[in-house]
Amino acid sequence: MGAQQKIAIVGAGLGGAAAATLLQQAGFDVTVYEQSPEFSRLGAGIHVGPNVMKVFRRMGLEQPLEQMGSHPDFWHSRDGLSGDYLSRIPLGEFARREYGAAYVTVHRGDMHDLQINSIAPGTLQFGKKLETIVDEGDQVRLTFTDGSQATADIVIGADGIHSKIREELLGAEAPIYSGWVAHRALIRGENLVRHADVFEPCVKWWTDDRHMMVYHTTAKRDEYYFVTGVPHEAWDFQGNYVDSSQEEMLAAFEGYHPTVQKLIRSTEDITKWPLRNRNPLPLWSRGRLVLLGDACHPMKPHMAQGAGMAIEDAAMLTRCLQETGLTDYRTAFELYEANRKERASRVQAVSNANTFLRTQEDPAWVYGYDVYAQPLKSGVAA
Repeated sequence: MGAQQKIAIVGAGLGGAAAATLLQQAGFDVTVYEQSPEFSRLGAGIHVGPNVMKVFRRMGLEQPLEQMGSHPDFWHSRDGLSGDYLSRIPLGEFARREYGAAYVTVHRGDMHDLQINSIAPGTLQFGKKLETIVDEGDQVRLTFTDGSQATADIVIGADGIHSKIREELLGAEAPIYSGWVAHRALIRGENLVRHADVFEPCVKWWTDDRHMMVYHTTAKRDEYYFVTGVPHEAWDFQGNYVDSSQEEMLAAFEGYHPTVQKLIRSTEDITKWPLRNRNPLPLWSRGRLVLLGDACHPMKPHMAQGAGMAIEDAAMLTRCLQETGLTDYRTAFELYEANRKERASRVQAVSNANTFLRTQEDPAWVYGYDVYAQPLKSGVAA
């Protein structure tokens, strides 16, 4: 693996950051180009299932992630109106024993910071918004809006649902508005104290057409986060999100259990995000360009596995490039798609259907999966 051969990763989100660390640990020369000028601790939580923790183990980040996160003993699903329990999915020690790693809920910004700090110093460049990308046959040329250029032997598009790399492969096409929005709020512990007896560590409240997922984001359990899925008429304004309010949420969850009402009244700031997705893509790579994560298979967040699939992608793509070497990137990309498409598409479909763990089911197909234990299926040339 010659040092002259370079990998460029476009996007330093959770998937791109994982790919950078894993590829660098495997000995590849990697530079990451991120359009944001910097990252901040934005108010969002994330579930990290045992399937994902096994990848963090490889990165050497499992222990610090465990220490910063909350460890729920169960995923509880409850009827939004009556509060009756629909399922109690065991996590905690059960997950360690049965699935091979912990189940953690954590602040997305804290986890991302851990990942960013694991990328080799000097190899992550901020403020690099991709303007054009040209596969010149023997290399790829990237031009950024600041006027700078870079070249690489392969380029990994980890640049999200609005991926410029996906656009280069398949043409410009806006993602599909799903008809749903997600309200998000991060609630400080002092606002929860008076209701502490009813706020469970990990619970999803459901009715037929909407839900609210709630969980702690720190080991101290001094932050409580919720994300909803609520039907909403066509999204007709710009940007990733807009401000919402207690009034709007109380209307959306009218008639819901008193605990949900208390939770909404405990909030200070609520935002509202359109949920967008895409149909499964006809190809994941072409030439020297390859996609992962939301650039490749965006999904509604209802299964708490979107970032997990991006991180699994990063691990499998690294495996495949190690298998073939960078000079035979075509075979590596075929292997990668052959070993990821079925699983990612299944998770995408189940997530979009919003049925996962509503009833007492066995989630071993998700959590028990180990990307490193899978025998590599041979790729089929496109």
